[in-house]
Amino acid sequence: MPKDADLQLRGRLVRSLGALREMLPGSYFERHRKCGKPNCRCSDGEHLHVERQLSVVVDGKPKSFHIPAELAKEVKEKVDMYKRFQRAADKIGELNLQGFLKKKGHK
Repeated sequence: MPKDADLQLRGRLVRSLGALREMLPGSYFERHRKCGKPNCRCSDGEHLHVERQLSVVVDGKPKSFHIPAELAKEVKEKVDMYKRFQRAADKIGELNLQGFLKKKGHK
């Protein structure tokens, strides 16, 4: 039988997952670069353009998607949600494995 603390922790983790239904997998990143136009403000190498991207694996292949500036904060938050989901799922699996091994008689 699982410890009450483990059961409570699993319950909290599972309940917290409902708030994550808008999560996005992958990685959000920003890159600063020159655009290549000779008369652009970025040509001095100091006033670079910010390129925002979401990098994910689609059909087994890495893909990157441009993120408009107005959606950057939202996308970053949704990627962070996915990372929290992964940590919660890992912790639940760890607790379940510990319980299973104890039940089976392993130390």
